[in-house]
Amino acid sequence: MNLYCVSLGCAKNRIDTEMMLACFPAGTKIVDRPERADLILINTCAFILPAKQESIDAILELAAYKAKIAVVGCLAERYYEEVKEAMPEIDCLVPIRDYAHLAEYLSELTGEKGFKPLDPLDRVLTTAPFASYLRISEGCDNFCSFCAIPYIRGRFVSRPYEEIIEEARKLLSRGVKEISLISQDTTVYGSDFPSKKPDIVSLLKELDQLGFYSIRLLYLYPSEISDELIETIASSRSIAHYFDVPVQCASDHLLKLMNRHGEAKQMRDLFKKIREICPDAVLRTTLISGFPGETEEDQRQTIEFLREVGFDHMGCFTYSREEGTAAYSLPDQLPEKLKKKRKDELMKAQAAIAYRHNQERIGKTYEGLVIGKQGDRYLLRCVYNAPDEIDGAVTFSSTKAHEMGEVVKVKITSAAIYDLDGVEVG
Repeated sequence: MNLYCVSLGCAKNRIDTEMMLACFPAGTKIVDRPERADLILINTCAFILPAKQESIDAILELAAYKAKIAVVGCLAERYYEEVKEAMPEIDCLVPIRDYAHLAEYLSELTGEKGFKPLDPLDRVLTTAPFASYLRISEGCDNFCSFCAIPYIRGRFVSRPYEEIIEEARKLLSRGVKEISLISQDTTVYGSDFPSKKPDIVSLLKELDQLGFYSIRLLYLYPSEISDELIETIASSRSIAHYFDVPVQCASDHLLKLMNRHGEAKQMRDLFKKIREICPDAVLRTTLISGFPGETEEDQRQTIEFLREVGFDHMGCFTYSREEGTAAYSLPDQLPEKLKKKRKDELMKAQAAIAYRHNQERIGKTYEGLVIGKQGDRYLLRCVYNAPDEIDGAVTFSSTKAHEMGEVVKVKITSAAIYDLDGVEVG
């Protein structure tokens, strides 16, 4: 059987896809063109409207081929009945809640035997051989008013501690040098255990001793970041001094409407504390522009916050009105044109901050992993930039030939708004 696979959306979806690839019978060949496939597997996203549209477009495009179509993931979970009725092109539609039976559905669809149940310890890695994501929990209990994730992925559930450590060891034995810990809410790992232990700090301390070159945390909820967590990262052997903390906005008025925990002052104090405890920390955040009821004053407060904190990296999304969320029925929904205008204002403010920070990096030396090549220049991943190109690129020249995953040191010689360039040293 020839299999063509498309995985859309976030890294958590990617991990699901990797488990699915591992469940196929021995002898299954993964092909790189849909016209060669007997089965096309599409793992969909449905977080916001553009993601839903991308998923629908992918299904319609791939349905033009002769292969059978299996659709899984968030679109199947969130809109199961609607998709089933509207898209007869789909031969097998499996929502997340039915993943325990995925092997049976695929076996029935293809007529093939030997499918295995999904196993978090059995994945076909789709990342570079030296890097991998490691999921530590599923679901979310925050119920931010703009977010559909709890309705798609369910309530927060920590993954068993021993299982995470076992998978980490397996990844290490496969040659993985860098792991990125992901979940919907990384900071509260273990909070649902009877004794609330082990927690994220004890998990990090254990992982730090295993021998990875780099461990990176993604998605830290600001009000849940403890002094102990900051200190653990700052004093660790292998945990990147990189803090990915989505704040969404810096207006107390909007934070309440968003059902976010904490206030802008607490967030200011948090980032000040991070920089005090971990002076070389790289800070990243994410914002939403054009939330219902947002005023010019709210926008001004958020821009002022950006300039005061001085994030190294910032992503911004225009508010997407998602059915089923609390914010869907809020009054004072903003027009798309205004949402985009305010996003542009935020991005412009951040561009000036990022450029200033990058200019200050000229002359500094960073150690990291070779992750690719562009023409005659190599690409580096270091503390500065996370996977999946969410941050700027670091390129460098070298007189040596490098394999991907090698550790090198690079001195920064020039900088743009988002990207750095340098030369290998040492």
